[in-house]
Amino acid sequence: QVQLVESGGGLVQAGGSLRLSCAASGGTFSAYAVGWFRQAPGKEREFVAYINSRAFTYYMESVKGRFTISRDSAKNTVYLQMNSLKPEDTALYYCAAGSPTVPSRVSDYVFWGQGTQVTVSS
Repeated sequence: QVQLVESGGGLVQAGGSLRLSCAASGGTFSAYAVGWFRQAPGKEREFVAYINSRAFTYYMESVKGRFTISRDSAKNTVYLQMNSLKPEDTALYYCAAGSPTVPSRVSDYVFWGQGTQVTVSS
């Protein structure tokens, strides 16, 4: 079993930056791929970014060039650096771990954190 805890969310003005962290404990975290997802009120959970055990990364189109996913295996932590934030980035952000066949598919991930809120004001 892998336990995931997100942190780093908060309130920021449009154009600002935040760095989210996803800290893992238990299991063999380094062997898993990790995805960041977000869910805004009244909307479905959507894929944001992905990194696998070999540091291959993949992003949703609307965050390319603004968000960067990375992992520190020594710290069992995955990060999501978010720059040039927009009001439409406002959501509850989750990290998830697993061995997804499709990196953007929610149901392909086994372990989930509780989420951290990101609010971007205009």
